[in-house]
Amino acid sequence: MTDLPSADLRTPNAAAEAVLSALKTVMGESEVLVGAAISDKYLRDWSGKRGEMPLALLRPRATADVAKALAVCHAHQWPVVPQGGLTGLAGGAVPSAGAVVISLERMTGVEEVDAASATITVLAGTPLQVAQEAAQEAGFLLALDLGARGSCQVGGNIATNAGGNRVIRYGMARDLVLGLEVVLADGTVLPMMNKMVKNNAGPDLKGLFIGTEGTMGIVTRAVLRLHAGVTGANTALIALPDFDAVVALLRYAQQRLSGLVSAYEVMWADYYRSATTVGGIRAPLADDHPLYVLMDMQTAEPADNADRFDAVLEHALEQGWVLDAAVAKSQADAEDFWALRDSVAEMLDAYAPTLNFDISFPISQIGVCVERLRKIMAEAFPGIHAMYFGHVGDGNLHIVVGPLPDDHQQTKRAVEEAFYGVTRELGGSVSAEHGIGTHKKPYLGHSRSQAEVDLIKRMKYALDPKGILNPGKIVD
Repeated sequence: MTDLPSADLRTPNAAAEAVLSALKTVMGESEVLVGAAISDKYLRDWSGKRGEMPLALLRPRATADVAKALAVCHAHQWPVVPQGGLTGLAGGAVPSAGAVVISLERMTGVEEVDAASATITVLAGTPLQVAQEAAQEAGFLLALDLGARGSCQVGGNIATNAGGNRVIRYGMARDLVLGLEVVLADGTVLPMMNKMVKNNAGPDLKGLFIGTEGTMGIVTRAVLRLHAGVTGANTALIALPDFDAVVALLRYAQQRLSGLVSAYEVMWADYYRSATTVGGIRAPLADDHPLYVLMDMQTAEPADNADRFDAVLEHALEQGWVLDAAVAKSQADAEDFWALRDSVAEMLDAYAPTLNFDISFPISQIGVCVERLRKIMAEAFPGIHAMYFGHVGDGNLHIVVGPLPDDHQQTKRAVEEAFYGVTRELGGSVSAEHGIGTHKKPYLGHSRSQAEVDLIKRMKYALDPKGILNPGKIVD
């Protein structure tokens, strides 16, 4: 198979000056930031990894600006790194040395809420929370939701196929995208701003750009599906004896509540104890239970569904699936329960430096997986804390490992090899919702066959023959 071409980052200064000159001509001199004018914030994402100094930073205000910039970089075979809110954890938006960074932070705004079509049209740099609030004001729900909602951008959510808290009911980002506007590597604009749920006019091209981390094209606008608005949720924090009970409660609740379970977040005891100690969150239940589930059911009238919700918990108690439960009696109670699940940031600080995993499995394998990983930690890495939690209703398991010792790079590699080895053996994915970026690229083959990896490379070559878009991410 033909290797992908890549831009030579050791190109002589004359070539770099030619790129800068051409960019200033099409963008305006003041719009091309270089050197000390590039803030440190553009050099790292939430994984903490610091990238290299780029040649220039561009902050376009419109799709036409993105197209002009890419046309220049394509003509000069110069690498480009697109950036959203920089909330990623896989190094997907970290700049490579000498690249041109295109930040979409100025391309923000809600263009339209189409009530009849139940869609919202937004620019790619729009923070997710801004889009959520616009949908809510119009009486709808934008179902995509994650802890970084105030900082992450819709374009980045699409580029990484973000998941979050509501996947169990509404699906991943790709399930909410109806239309996209994308700029290809050579500056060609694809105006695929479809609003229809049914559209079989040839292949669905938008799928080429969802979850491909800006390596195939740069998303500039999007049409997202909206769902019927909700006014609140019935929420409970539940203690359970084992993972079999977690699955039994999930399936029973989904059946009895007619598919309305909106979140089913599972926390093992190590995570719960950490959240209620170093995380500083109030403990609604005793901390000596093996597992905890945060379950909620979003509806337009939570009070009308309270009896149905409580009946599910009562049945689960009778069956022995549930050891104890606290039902939220107010919005404040529900927020306290969610604070437990969202206390990851505090724990990352408390246990720094940490190693973070975002893996997924068939749900039937998750309990087995955790036990195997715990055994690995106890035997090979005694003294290092590991906390297990996740969106188990959709198979997603998160693990925070730390604090790592002084030789943390060596330990990091050893833990990754062990954990991703188990992931491969159990038929899981090395990335459930955070993408591949650079951090997980060495392990892509654990979840993809060589034939699949080769196809990804052929797709990349077809859309970006000069290899300028986000080079070094996902595949070489």
